[in-house]
Amino acid sequence: MIEYLDIGKVVNTHGVKGELKVMPLTDDPLRYSLLKYVLIDKDGKLEEYKIDSVRFHKNFVLLKLSGLETLEEAEKLKSRVLKIHRKDAVKLPEGSYFICDLIGIKVLNMNGSKLGTLKDVIKTGGNDVYVVQHEEKELLIPALKSVVKNIDLNKREMLVDLPEGLL
Repeated sequence: MIEYLDIGKVVNTHGVKGELKVMPLTDDPLRYSLLKYVLIDKDGKLEEYKIDSVRFHKNFVLLKLSGLETLEEAEKLKSRVLKIHRKDAVKLPEGSYFICDLIGIKVLNMNGSKLGTLKDVIKTGGNDVYVVQHEEKELLIPALKSVVKNIDLNKREMLVDLPEGLL
């Protein structure tokens, strides 16, 4: 399992006092309000930044981090990814998974034969869609309980019951 989870990407600065404009990489941006710190990868080394304040503007999170006092200091973090340690992540409800844990998982049909490997998750309004690489094409599998029968992260396997005509 991945030790650190990506939670956002710095897309710009905000104002002149070191505030960052962050595109959240989470289903619920309000989770930022619960965080005490974030980690930022700087040349292969994760640096911890204490969060001083969190605000929300449109679809973005505005973060003020300790040690960033000027626009110039904040600009150095543009395009960087914000991370948290897995132990600090929200507890997911039963049957929910972090996308990073699903990528690369083997997808099997009900008779146990391999359909392919999950390579992406598309977020839609109704339900997520799993993108599975199947031979030379991609399968789009709806992430519904009626289709996805079991996910075993330890075995790195997903068992699906495909609707007629999907394959």
